[in-house]
Amino acid sequence: MATGKFFRQITLPEQKSHNDDVLFPAVLSPTCTTAVQLSTFEEAIRAHKPWLESILLNTGAILFRGFPVTSPSDFNDVVEAFGFPEFSYVGGRVPRTQVVGRVYTANESPLHLEVPFHHEMAYNPDFPTKLFFFCDEEPEEGGETPIVLSHIVYEKMKERHPDFVAQLEEHGLMYISIHGDKEDPSSITGSTWMTAYQTDDKNIAEERAVKKGTKLEWMGNTAKLITGPIPAIRFDEASRRKTWFNSLAIAYSLPASERQNVMAELGSGDPVDEDAMKDMWRILKEECVVIPWKKGDVLLVNNLTVLHSRRPLIKPPRRILASLCK
Repeated sequence: MATGKFFRQITLPEQKSHNDDVLFPAVLSPTCTTAVQLSTFEEAIRAHKPWLESILLNTGAILFRGFPVTSPSDFNDVVEAFGFPEFSYVGGRVPRTQVVGRVYTANESPLHLEVPFHHEMAYNPDFPTKLFFFCDEEPEEGGETPIVLSHIVYEKMKERHPDFVAQLEEHGLMYISIHGDKEDPSSITGSTWMTAYQTDDKNIAEERAVKKGTKLEWMGNTAKLITGPIPAIRFDEASRRKTWFNSLAIAYSLPASERQNVMAELGSGDPVDEDAMKDMWRILKEECVVIPWKKGDVLLVNNLTVLHSRRPLIKPPRRILASLCK
C-alpha cells in the first residue's frame, strides 16, 4: 500500500495481528524503487510526521526498512528529523556510551546474555516515551530485539492472576538495586552509581537521585538505590488501556548470584508471587514479535505501550544503537 509519495506499508511473516487486524509492528519501506537519499528520507519524516505518529499510536512500533541509514551519524539525523525532545539517561541502571549527538550504545552487557522484557526506565517515576533503535551491524544469528504489546500482557496476567494484579494496582512496586564503584561488565545490571548519576561526587549523586524519585543509602562506596512505591500498572491515556509497565521480568530472571543486587517487591512490603512471575514469562514469550535485524533498520517504539528485550547473540557481529525521547 502506497502512502503519499514516499512511504509504503509492507508485511513481514513475523508480524502479529491485533486490534481489528492492525499489524504489529507497522513496517514501512520507500515507495520509490530507485535509490533514495538520506535527505529525502528526513524531509519525508518531517512532512508526514502527524501520519507517522498516528501509526505509532495505533500499532505501538514502526520498523523502517530499506532506507539509506548507513551510519550512526545518519541515524542521528533521522532521530533529529522527528523533532522529539531528547530524554536524559540520568538515573539509568545500565552503562551507555555516547556515539554521536543523540545516539548511544544500547545495553553494553555481554551479547550472549539475554536482556529480559521491560519498559525503558520503568523503575523511575520519569521515563522516556519513545525509543529509537538502529541496526549498525546486522547479527549473523540471534541478537534480535523482541517487542510485545504491554496491554496484552496486562490482560492475560489479570485473567490468570487477578489477586496478584489487584495487589500491583493497589500498592505498586518498590525497586531496590545495589551499585558499587566498579563496573561489572559480565552483568546486564552491573553499572556503578557513578554511571547511573553521571558523577563521582556522592552529594551530586544524591541530588540527582532525589530529582528522579530515588533515595540513596551509602554502604562505604556502594550505593543502595531505593525507588517507590511507584505504579506497576499504568493507564495509557492515548490508547485508553492499562499496561504492564514495570521491570519485574528483569528482577525475577536474574541468576541467583545477582538477585540480591536487583530487587522488586510490592509497595506494601510483601514479596512478589513467584508463580505469577513464571506465567508472566510464558505470556511475554508467547505474545512477542521477533523480527531479525537487517543493516540500516530503524525501529521506533512507543515506550508507554510496548515492552522490549534482547535475545542472546549466537553468531556475531551485532551493533544496535539507541536514542531516547521525551
